[in-house]
Amino acid sequence: MSAYTAQDITVLDQMDHIRRRPSMYIGSTDADGLHHLMREIVDNAVDEVMNGHASRIEVTLLADGRTVEVSDNGRGIPVDEHKEYKKSALEIIFTIPNSGAKFDRRNYATSGGLHGVGASVVNVLSESLDAVVRRDGYEWSQSYKRGRPRGGVTRGKATKAHGTTVRFTPDTEIFGDTGFEAETIRAHLVTCTFLNKGLLIVFNDALAKTSEDIRHAGGVADFVSHLIKEAGATPTIDRQFTLERGDDPRVDLSLCWTDAPRERLRTFVNGIPTKQGGTHEQGIKDGIVKALRNYIETHDATLPRGLKPTAEDIREGIVAVGSVFIGEPQFQGQTKDRLNNPEVKGQVEGVVRPALERWLQDNSSTADAILARVVMAARAREASREATAQVRRKSPVQRKLNLPGKLADCSSSDPARSELFIVEGDSAGGSAKQGRDRMTQAILPLRGKVLNSEQANLNKVLGNSELTDIVNALGCGIGKDLDPSRLRYNRIILLMDADSDGHHIATLLLTFFFRYLRPLVERGHVFLAQPPLFRIDAGKKTWWAADERERDRIIRKLPPRAKPDISRFKGLGEMMPKTLYETTLDPAKRRLLRVEIPEGAALETEQVVADLLGKDPQTRFREITRWMSIVEEVDA
Repeated sequence: MSAYTAQDITVLDQMDHIRRRPSMYIGSTDADGLHHLMREIVDNAVDEVMNGHASRIEVTLLADGRTVEVSDNGRGIPVDEHKEYKKSALEIIFTIPNSGAKFDRRNYATSGGLHGVGASVVNVLSESLDAVVRRDGYEWSQSYKRGRPRGGVTRGKATKAHGTTVRFTPDTEIFGDTGFEAETIRAHLVTCTFLNKGLLIVFNDALAKTSEDIRHAGGVADFVSHLIKEAGATPTIDRQFTLERGDDPRVDLSLCWTDAPRERLRTFVNGIPTKQGGTHEQGIKDGIVKALRNYIETHDATLPRGLKPTAEDIREGIVAVGSVFIGEPQFQGQTKDRLNNPEVKGQVEGVVRPALERWLQDNSSTADAILARVVMAARAREASREATAQVRRKSPVQRKLNLPGKLADCSSSDPARSELFIVEGDSAGGSAKQGRDRMTQAILPLRGKVLNSEQANLNKVLGNSELTDIVNALGCGIGKDLDPSRLRYNRIILLMDADSDGHHIATLLLTFFFRYLRPLVERGHVFLAQPPLFRIDAGKKTWWAADERERDRIIRKLPPRAKPDISRFKGLGEMMPKTLYETTLDPAKRRLLRVEIPEGAALETEQVVADLLGKDPQTRFREITRWMSIVEEVDA
């Protein structure tokens, strides 16, 4: 055994740490992490808009597909010398993590960027970044390579303009050959204009040679109309409830009841999407429910005898957008998916409840239509009481005794820290159990291919032992009885062999989650692991490749005289536990794909799942034929 001494301890400066552990700062190094860089720079420009210093942003995707430029007409990043560091403030912001003007509220009353690492992280993870500032009568610029300045800040031509332009190209050493997707960029820009009335964003796509002006004068009300149309839903009331309050916290909220079978609530804090909700979202939900209940009590609204609508009945069919602006948000992690400020829940509820209650009083016919919608939801729930009771009997509670016997649970009882790996086969499950971090990682092995839930009703699904084991392990119920707050694991990771059988099993599981556990997908809890298919050894170095394309790309980059030794894994079960951990389980090194329903493609997703996995073989054949050329291209 080698000696373990102080010489084995490595101390990294933060810039080196960012490059070695980028997922800690941007969530992943896949396409989502790549676009996170774009969002960081765009959101800095939006912060100028939110605080009244800018009105126009221009975003350009350059022709190489890998470079993005963001320009605003704000104040411009300061360029004068910082007294302590003896450097320009521009250089400090882009090269020193934990620096910025947003730690207090003197320059930014509200902001999405509060951690002081966004711009510097983008810089460190980019092979090149150029910043140009227009202020103080001149144009100032500085260039960087992988976070390090190529020179000092230089003063250029005189100008009366003001603002900041940032152009960056993400590093292929971190992100591989992944390029930006114009539609993903556009979707984020559209959201920004919904949340900031009057903001004009010009999006230039040099690849497609198009330019578009994006602006939404109606704000969140326009956003709700967009979501209703996107979902193919029909409003059950003749108007939206819209609230705009400018105090601290500032709350912009618009909602409408529809005929959709579930609620759809999109929430934001300081313009940042909170996919996992948080205290502001709970405040909105509580405010809606209490307003309706108060209205029923004070107006002696008649309900069918014995019918007691639940909070879920009241919110069923709601499509809503809630945007909250606060001075000191406490986000969960750098990716800011959840708000944790405990005081915000009561503050937001205190804004929403009385405003919605007054609106109901002033619009009695609309209130009656809403109550009719609530009664319909409650009756539907009562009509399915027997099935719901069966679900509840099969849904676990937070007790170890009710968990599946083959589940190797983790030691932590904190869902935020816990992960569940659903693994293909007992052999792979054994390797995963031995290699995992027992404190935070749970393993649930499955046997063979699971039931196709697209062709099964709820009773048949609950009669399937493999799917029931998943429901029991998750602890949050299923279908209408699903309560995401009871979820035992923050991440649910599907870990299958990197072959066609593994892809088929993953598809069946994704169908099950999409049909019966969809809120978990919508809240970003479901992931696909990316285990390696190949190991490439050359000299003293080892590379891992997820597929043939990545294998070939690695081989092409090797020195001409290198003789790589290439091995292919037949399955996860033949991996040594240590190898499985290092390549697939270790949060610092693994690659995960977050499962999402694409923005604006909810109806298309519904149709594709129904066509590919439904009972009609003709639609399945038609869908496979439609995508055949792309599949062949991928396989090549």
